[in-house]
Amino acid sequence: MYHFFVEPGQIQGKQIFIEGKDVNHIKNVLRMRIGEELAVGNGMDEKEYRCRIEAFEEERIVCSLVFIRENDVELPVKVTLFQGLPKADKMELIIQKAVELGVTEIVPVAMKRCVVKLDAKKEASKISRWQGISEAAAKQSKRGIIPVVSPMMSMKEALAKASKMDGKIIPYELAEGMESARTFFDSCKPGMEIAVFIGPEGGFDESEIQAATEAGVTPISLGKRILRTETAGFTVLAWLQYRLEVME
Repeated sequence: MYHFFVEPGQIQGKQIFIEGKDVNHIKNVLRMRIGEELAVGNGMDEKEYRCRIEAFEEERIVCSLVFIRENDVELPVKVTLFQGLPKADKMELIIQKAVELGVTEIVPVAMKRCVVKLDAKKEASKISRWQGISEAAAKQSKRGIIPVVSPMMSMKEALAKASKMDGKIIPYELAEGMESARTFFDSCKPGMEIAVFIGPEGGFDESEIQAATEAGVTPISLGKRILRTETAGFTVLAWLQYRLEVME
């Protein structure tokens, strides 16, 4: 079943209108026909709108609502990934896989050991592209929401944003043992908001760890091996998925 997102205003009673780039994709790439069914979400709640294609217009597709069901694919917690800005195209991979694993929001963070620097013009273009990758990954994994890729923040701004969240962790290679990680994941409950801080390729500067600890963020170890920046966040999300969806 193909899955698409529309704006809330495009769902009008028993009719759903698909517009934009998805029109060409449905008509000319997927070659769907009148009478075929597809799934639609509005990117904001966890409802899936199953609908049937009724007509192809020049700039939109008219569908009729078949039924609505609750989409149960979302993690029972809201996870914000504060990702130290990596080199090259690693951010695209991180966004794609983090969305597949259930992240709610991704915040690029300019940390002391980040090699990449973005000026305002480049940042706007990058954020737009990254948001498109998030939407594509949300479609592929049949998410109920489209995770937001926020504008880049400093570490200080990121810690301030995380301050009101229920659980806050920062995987750090010098954190001792696995007990802190076990304690944190055991404490995670449905409905919590969780902040995960991941460093860039060079890791965290000691001053960043100190600032995070003073802000109530718990340093944890992810094991005996050093993980790449693009692997560490996935590991945390996979552990959360196991703890909240398998162990419950």
